[in-house]
Amino acid sequence: MKGVGDSRGLARRLLTVGRVAGRRSEAGGARFVALLLATVVLVLGLGTLVAVHAVYTGQEERRVARTPVVERASQRTESSTVWLVGSDTLDGERRFSVVYLAPHRGDAPLPPGVDHWPAPGQAVLSPALREAGANEDIDHRYGELAGTIGSVGLDESSEWLAYVRPRDGLGARPPSALVSGFGPTAGQVATGLEPGSGRYDNKPEWMFEAVVAGMVVLPGLALLVVGVRIGAHARDRRTALVAALGGKRRDRALVAVGEAQLPALIGAALGAAVVATAMLRDLRIPHTGYALFSAYLREHGWGIALVPVVAFLVVLAAVVIADLAPRRGGGGTRPRSAARNTWMSRLAALCPVMMLVAIRGPDFAGPGSAWHMILGWAGTAGTMLTLPAAVATVTMATGRVLTRQGQTHGLAGTLVAGRRTSTHPGATARLVTGITVALIVLMQAIAWQDLFASQSTDARYTLNRIGRSAVSVGTRGTVTTADMTTFLRRLPDTEAVLLTPPTNNHNGPITLYGDCTALTALRLPCPPHGARADGVPEDPRLRELVRWTPHGALILDIRRTTRDTLARLAAASSENATFAVLRPDGNDLSVPALKKLSYEVFPRGARIGAPGEDQLTAGMPNQDQGRWSVLFGVFGIAVLAVTAGLSGVAEFLRHGRALAPLSVLTGGLRVFRTSAAWAVLAPLALAGLAGTAVAAALAAPINANGVSYITRELLWSVAGVVLVIGILMWMWAVTVSTRLGQAWRPRGD
Repeated sequence: MKGVGDSRGLARRLLTVGRVAGRRSEAGGARFVALLLATVVLVLGLGTLVAVHAVYTGQEERRVARTPVVERASQRTESSTVWLVGSDTLDGERRFSVVYLAPHRGDAPLPPGVDHWPAPGQAVLSPALREAGANEDIDHRYGELAGTIGSVGLDESSEWLAYVRPRDGLGARPPSALVSGFGPTAGQVATGLEPGSGRYDNKPEWMFEAVVAGMVVLPGLALLVVGVRIGAHARDRRTALVAALGGKRRDRALVAVGEAQLPALIGAALGAAVVATAMLRDLRIPHTGYALFSAYLREHGWGIALVPVVAFLVVLAAVVIADLAPRRGGGGTRPRSAARNTWMSRLAALCPVMMLVAIRGPDFAGPGSAWHMILGWAGTAGTMLTLPAAVATVTMATGRVLTRQGQTHGLAGTLVAGRRTSTHPGATARLVTGITVALIVLMQAIAWQDLFASQSTDARYTLNRIGRSAVSVGTRGTVTTADMTTFLRRLPDTEAVLLTPPTNNHNGPITLYGDCTALTALRLPCPPHGARADGVPEDPRLRELVRWTPHGALILDIRRTTRDTLARLAAASSENATFAVLRPDGNDLSVPALKKLSYEVFPRGARIGAPGEDQLTAGMPNQDQGRWSVLFGVFGIAVLAVTAGLSGVAEFLRHGRALAPLSVLTGGLRVFRTSAAWAVLAPLALAGLAGTAVAAALAAPINANGVSYITRELLWSVAGVVLVIGILMWMWAVTVSTRLGQAWRPRGD
């Protein structure tokens, strides 16, 4: 028993030795912060991976539970519901499901989350839809509000969903379906009839996990590697001393754990606090507007609870492995060859060439050529490899200028900074590599993500041109002439026109129907027996309406008609026709008011919006998911900037002890401020500014109609984050190195 007690006492003493040694080393503070932040980032990254899986799993379970079971034609059930899935939108938002339902036979089943049948002409809405559509009076759009959908019937608390019982009932014939129940317990669920569009709008789980792993977990591991290596020279000497005193690998591991356990423990506790908050209450994620459903996280509570423990153990394991790893022998005292600097200059010279290949190379290959994509990606990859060398070469050249300035004017700090910057370009390249590569990857990811939503570019152009001064009305299902007449008569201060495409393979003219007031409002003649106009229409509203109507040559066959005739033609028109309403004075129409009117008049309302706005809303999911790329990308760049800054601070402090006697010789501490500025701040600032500019230039060719997807706000954000972190790291390096310098100054100075 005495041996066991001695062993435990020795372990405690070794842990204490490691803790004290870490606190007293010159880069101990930098290593402490690096390990602490690395643990926090790993907890957040691993926790996000588990959370993504929990959310996707929980959403799918609830979606399956509310998916209808269709009544078989050969087996009539005692109870059934008529079911038809439609959609609607709020202004500038993605589409959401509007399900029309009505009891058909017996005790008609209701979907999960709806506890009673709404009366004819009533609707049940999700709480999030009511909140988001309050300014559009969504509570009364589909009729009288009959209640809200319970959480059990939603795939997440922020889902928009509406169940509507039509005022005039719902026919039990296609496209409607007869539903006998909901979920696997009721039978074989029917895919394609489920409410909600999240299953189709959201990216696959593995893609989201890959974004989190690449933009959060990997930067966290990079920060951990840097944190582990900070102060390695001093620990190598300590390890040699412990070995000389007879210490074994276990003893060295305990010393290493003692040095790292406190920052790792604090980091795990901070990360656990964030994770616990997300499990206890719904959190709205910044920039994305997404509300994280805490119930899904609680269902995976054990997995999430283990995340801080795993991160803590990973940090300690990395520290121990690095401390026990065999060291390579020193390089001797022979001066280093200039070959490295030569290769650095050659790589830097290739950087503008690679940029030119990435930006202009695809133009020479042609859009249909396989080389178009190959040249673009090859140039981008080459720029990633050569840009750090270019930054290092610029700082090396700047260092030579600083050296001459320091010698000429007797500036010790400038001279030291210049000598160090010009003789260690490799350190600068290592410092900025992660930041520049991350900036290029982020801009490429955002540009390609938005390009996938380019189907909405034309619709956005139309909306910017005419706003909602003219809107198209697309009725759902069959409507009668009486319904259309009622709709037109109840439109205040509004005119209507109908554009029908040519029937002979889109080669004939577009036929335009409207009364004299509508034709005059569109700057068209009002002949009693019709007329023909060719060329681009003068009125911008008519230009956009024609643009979204299938046609060949720009020829209009103008037909003057009455409102009653127009109502009959609009009720019988095909899906390719464009039925539009507009104000003669050119002001915008109230789309929410028109939608409400359509549900009062037509059996299932109408799709109402600017011409082509359906494509705009169809592209919203890609834009929403692009916000996640921005969020994780900026976070990852911030982590990499901190990583580079801490590495620069540690490297500066390692050599900064030699600068301490200069504070006595030069009579001041300004030498530390100048040296730290060029060793820490300048590389980070140059990497942030140059990396952002180069990344934006590489992403510029990825556009639709010449409009770049990289916004100024994004550029200033990422460059500002790197610059602010660089300033903070510079201030820290100055503070610590000044403390070292003050120890060399006589007391009383």
